[in-house]
Amino acid sequence: MAKKIYVGNMNYATTEDQLFDLFGQYGTVNSVRIITDRETNRPKGFGFVEMEEDDSADAAIVALDGKEFDGRNLRVNVALERRPRQNNYR
Repeated sequence: MAKKIYVGNMNYATTEDQLFDLFGQYGTVNSVRIITDRETNRPKGFGFVEMEEDDSADAAIVALDGKEFDGRNLRVNVALERRPRQNNYR
């Protein structure tokens, strides 16, 4: 079962390929996505990594949370399910 991981406090210059390689040390990475601002298309400093196996994801979280990468101490934990947006239009 795949597990989605939140990666925060990233350097704005960090690439998806760099994250793929970093997390790939712990197991099979299914996908990597760095979140960007809709208007400027600049990275927001966080992203998500989906790993194939729960055990690999857990190992990556333990090893990488607080670790310095690309000049910043990463914040790494299990991604929470996104809450549905409320429609405020009436």
